[in-house]
Amino acid sequence: MRTSDFDFELPEYLIAKRPLEKRDASRLLRWHDEGFVDGHITDLPSLVQAGDVWVVNDTRVIPARLLGKKPSGGKVEILLLEPTGVADVWTAWGKANKPLKQGDKVLFTDGFYAEVLSRDGKCVEVKLVVDAKSSMNVAQAIEMHGHMPLPPYIDRPDSEDDKKRYQTVFATHDGAVAAPTAGLHLTPELMSDMEHAGAIFVHITLHVGPGTFQPVQVDDVHAHTMHEEAYVVSENAAQIINQAKYDGRRVVAVGTTSLRTLEAATVDGVLQAGEGRTDIFIYPSYTFQMVDALLTNFHLPQSTLLMLVSALAGKEQVLKAYDYAIEKAYRFYSYGDAMFVTGKKL
Repeated sequence: MRTSDFDFELPEYLIAKRPLEKRDASRLLRWHDEGFVDGHITDLPSLVQAGDVWVVNDTRVIPARLLGKKPSGGKVEILLLEPTGVADVWTAWGKANKPLKQGDKVLFTDGFYAEVLSRDGKCVEVKLVVDAKSSMNVAQAIEMHGHMPLPPYIDRPDSEDDKKRYQTVFATHDGAVAAPTAGLHLTPELMSDMEHAGAIFVHITLHVGPGTFQPVQVDDVHAHTMHEEAYVVSENAAQIINQAKYDGRRVVAVGTTSLRTLEAATVDGVLQAGEGRTDIFIYPSYTFQMVDALLTNFHLPQSTLLMLVSALAGKEQVLKAYDYAIEKAYRFYSYGDAMFVTGKKL
């Protein structure tokens, strides 16, 4: 299987650079035996089957892009990836005119700076420091001075609006540096309507890393190595989801991050509660253990996310859907429209 098998041409104008005014105003593409069906996110209640468990990822995107400079004046960008477990020490990506090295100091604002502790390729380990005279702690300084880590295809500075809109309404646990974008469409009102239609919402957490946007660098799909991300599945979530599966009710993943978590944490058909890390790579030929259907946005050409959707619904069908979406001018990527897919039986 080749990476090039998942390629398609996308006109630049179909890349959604900003969110729509309303979260639930996006379009929704689905299909059945007779062809594709155009609709809207507000149609989701009509797609609910009584007893469905819809699984959302409640990670919260942190303003992880820190823009600063060296004492010499050279510009530096630090993208925080995840805390190391040592107080205020983070693994990060560093970008500067000259590669960062151990001992470098990066100034973000008066009284807030980073010390580079080590470097390993693109990754650096940094200690974030707030001046003792400041009334803020490090977490507060990140919130105040950090920028939202918009995907690279949104080639504009982040805005105040992004702090709210590049975040789901159920975002709870800090740790993501990319949004679980399918969840961006949901509103409390829409979720309530879905519940009245018989849906049960369950929260899990996967802290989405920047690797989700990284291109596949090899043409042999099997040779690709996925990035690793941390997840949490609560005892209550596992119990509800496992009971639904036992009863023969659908488990619907809201987004690829929810799907990856569910599949990674399932052993012999049973979802395991607890904390873990996963680098699961799902592509056609994968056998799903837990997920029956998926709400997802439209993804990058040759991406692992497109491969994942193809594994669930079939590569030929998915690529036909993408061709149709392009023809009908659906909006693509993080701030774009969505599609609802179930297994290959469709």
